Amino acid sequence: RVVSRRLACGDVEGRLEAIFGRVRAIQAKSGRFDMLLCVGNFFGSTSEAEWAEYRTGAKKAPIPTYVLGANNQDTLSYFPDVSGCELAENITYLGRRGVYSGCSGLQIAYLSGTEAQEQPAPAHSFSAKDVVELKTSLLSAPNFRGVDILLTSPWPRDVGTFANSAGEIDTKKCGSKLVSDLAACLKPRYHFAALEKAYYERLPYRNHMVLQETPQHVTRFIALADVGNTSKKKYLYAFSIVPMSAMDPAELVKQPQDVTENPYRKLRKEAPKSKAPLCAEEEPACQFFFDLNKHQGKKRPSEGKERGDSQPKQAKKAPQPTGPCWFCLASPEVEKHLVVSIGTHCYLALAKGGLSPDHVLILPIGHYQSVVDLSSEVLEEVTKYKAALKEFFRSKGKRYVLFERNYRSQHLQLQVIPVPLDLCTSEDIKEAFIAQAQEQQIELLEIPEHSDIAQVAQPGTPYFYVELDTGEKLFHRIRGRFPLQFGRWVLASEALLAQPQRADWRQCAAQRPEEAAQARAFRHEFEPFDF
Repeated sequence: RVVSRRLACGDVEGRLEAIFGRVRAIQAKSGRFDMLLCVGNFFGSTSEAEWAEYRTGAKKAPIPTYVLGANNQDTLSYFPDVSGCELAENITYLGRRGVYSGCSGLQIAYLSGTEAQEQPAPAHSFSAKDVVELKTSLLSAPNFRGVDILLTSPWPRDVGTFANSAGEIDTKKCGSKLVSDLAACLKPRYHFAALEKAYYERLPYRNHMVLQETPQHVTRFIALADVGNTSKKKYLYAFSIVPMSAMDPAELVKQPQDVTENPYRKLRKEAPKSKAPLCAEEEPACQFFFDLNKHQGKKRPSEGKERGDSQPKQAKKAPQPTGPCWFCLASPEVEKHLVVSIGTHCYLALAKGGLSPDHVLILPIGHYQSVVDLSSEVLEEVTKYKAALKEFFRSKGKRYVLFERNYRSQHLQLQVIPVPLDLCTSEDIKEAFIAQAQEQQIELLEIPEHSDIAQVAQPGTPYFYVELDTGEKLFHRIRGRFPLQFGRWVLASEALLAQPQRADWRQCAAQRPEEAAQARAFRHEFEPFDF
């Protein structure tokens, strides 16, 4: 296997003696490197004197050096040919955009300049068209899995989502959305950028949807500071890499312990649904899921109808609790003043100590422990209640968030909490859950919208799952300890409802008369939406 030893550096800004002196020192100590890759501003406003010595051949770079193009009007004159050329011995301008493949087989994609703010794009900027053409040239190749290295000058917008802090840099405002789109599609194993005069090594992120796609390699994003900066921020990064094409596939897709969710999930979701034919390595999602065509059950029977003995098949009897249960409707322990709707198999009740006055629970009348244990008739009615609640809350300018914790509980409780539409988007809600989960080393995975929890969890499996009223779902298989109030913590947090003081239901319990009044009010308002 060919192991390449590479160096990457941030903005040189014309300080050629500083960068090449540092490279010489590193090579004297650690041995030869194959290549220096420069992102950001290679030239600066005071480059001319130092550059003349290299351009004329009086001095020579100690290592094959590959640079990106101009990021401003002032340095355009240093790059005579937009398609790339040798600028001096051992110093090569890669070009406006493209892919460089050396004899080692390493594939390096590059995009010069900054994102254009006007049309037509200035010579030192790239446009959406440039990004599309670069993506198309690579994605159209058979069996495309990704590139080894991506070089851009700007950071990708939102790269800090789900990640370790980028310090003073606000990754939601800094950088280029087009670069994010490029990185999301090209799936580089390493992505280098500069321009922000900061060093940031992001935790590696995954390039596949867990449970939906076959595992793929991770990406490491590294932003480098400017050469010779007085703050001693890191501007030179050494790494060894074996070309993807020469690696054992199993080794390539190994996931490190600290891997995070993909920061560009939104872009992947917004990408056009039409997709190129599946690659040889990629298999359709149905490999992971049984293709369940859910049959549509009968309409909910009205008072006493269709309950005769003439039914061809006896409905499955719900299991019975082994002791007192607070949620079996027939149980004396149930606080019936909180009940707001009763169906054939399920009922709706206000939550005791709810996050808000319209925080409700969907509960089976019989004793079922979790969603995956429900019979088809009960599940069908749960679905009807979800649809009714969606319509009800949307009429009030809200969307619901539903979660279930099948862990240290004996009777299924589907917690349904409304969140104002103008407060946050569904993507904000998912990001809040995933970010909070990562903080607590909880792996919360997105699963396909039209899949069923029963397809990823067997009866008896402890789990936690979140569902939005769009059908989007997040799932965690509980293998050890799990914070019992996790769902409430996230929803009560500053990122969502901003009511952290209500994270514990025991701090929110009201007096019985107040609870009864809230239940009456909810019952009255919900009645037109009840089925």
